[in-house]
Amino acid sequence: MSGPSLAPYLAEVRNFPPVKLVGKVTQVIGLTVEVRGLQACIGEVCRIQLQAGGSPVQAEVVGFRDGHVLMMPLGDLRGVGPGCHVVPTGKMLGVPVGPALLGRVLDGLGNPLEGSLPENIDCLPADNAPPNPLERRRIREILPTGIRAIDLPLTCGEGQRIGIFSGSGVGKSTLFGMIARHSGADVNVIALIGERGREVLDFIERDLGPDGLARSVVVAVTSDRPPLLRIKGAMAATTIAEYFRDQGMKVMLMMDSVTRLAMSQREVGLAIGEPPTTKGYTPSVFALLPRLLERAGTSRAGSITGFYTVLVDGDDFNEPVADAVRSILDGHIVLSRELAERNHFPAVDVSRSVSRLMPDLITERHSYLAGSLRECLAAYHEAEDLINIGAYIDGSNPRVDRARRLIEPLNAFLRQGMEERAEFDSSTAWLEQILGRE
Repeated sequence: MSGPSLAPYLAEVRNFPPVKLVGKVTQVIGLTVEVRGLQACIGEVCRIQLQAGGSPVQAEVVGFRDGHVLMMPLGDLRGVGPGCHVVPTGKMLGVPVGPALLGRVLDGLGNPLEGSLPENIDCLPADNAPPNPLERRRIREILPTGIRAIDLPLTCGEGQRIGIFSGSGVGKSTLFGMIARHSGADVNVIALIGERGREVLDFIERDLGPDGLARSVVVAVTSDRPPLLRIKGAMAATTIAEYFRDQGMKVMLMMDSVTRLAMSQREVGLAIGEPPTTKGYTPSVFALLPRLLERAGTSRAGSITGFYTVLVDGDDFNEPVADAVRSILDGHIVLSRELAERNHFPAVDVSRSVSRLMPDLITERHSYLAGSLRECLAAYHEAEDLINIGAYIDGSNPRVDRARRLIEPLNAFLRQGMEERAEFDSSTAWLEQILGRE
């Protein structure tokens, strides 16, 4: 072929930036933004340009209807109106990760609430797939939490996932703070999803403290933020925990609460037209829970030990979210309002709690001590009403007689101050001393 070479022109064509189709907002109903003329996929982040100027609003594609794209905001919708241009980014939501996050408090998008992060910090996708089941190491090592009422009768393993079930005001945040300060984990990642704004600083200063914050990353998305942002906060916290796990660390992931996460997903589902099921929860809620909770656990490098609170409405431990979470996790800890009213803290109801991996982690002697503790508590609870009214006669039941003698020492063993750290070996020796009296 004669004539000048086409190579420079072909290079210019290849380097020419692709044209992006820009959509326009047609209507906003509640939290749902309807856009026409846009080509985007589920999960893609777009920017809504405000006609009056100002920073664009980030939004995520959540569905499609009659050829229109349905989006939900990751920020405030004020200023968005018909005709606003919507520009796709071609990317899913990413979360900053790295050691620079330690000691920081982030929002649901991974941005610090105070200060800034290094410009060259790495980012990872917020919504990752759970690890391959065949790549998960078996859980064989105990991870002490520093809390006697958990370590001895409800022993947790490194990489286990535990639910903390309780009503409001029973001490979940206090328990989280104790675990963050006293556990044997290398790093804590704490997700406060749907919390009251007042409680965030209270938790950081009162429950977590400077020492706990120094080895923690806190993701705080308060109840006033959009529901999609609350969901992204839970995913962002899990992504950050996955980063530290892949560095070979023992990570403690604590999320408060899964119930508010489920409520956020219910808001999103109802807004885009999903049919409600039990108690108004949409099918996407029960698809989200295992996808998120299964991301914790062991890998070939490190581990994520997950503690997830479930706020049971009206102390109903059989409501739909509690049932779904209990079936996914590797055990559950029940906090009792009755114990809290007796000033018994932490208010762990040992008899109603279980660690499914405990038999594989502990010695035969430990198993005997934990079983004896449970037997004494159960025997006393069965006869408690008779004992309180003075109707129980000594010698009627040897199990109850033994429980009556040991109940006060056992209650003292199970109580623990906020600043007190319980060492695993010394706690075992104390329990053996109590039970060895018989």
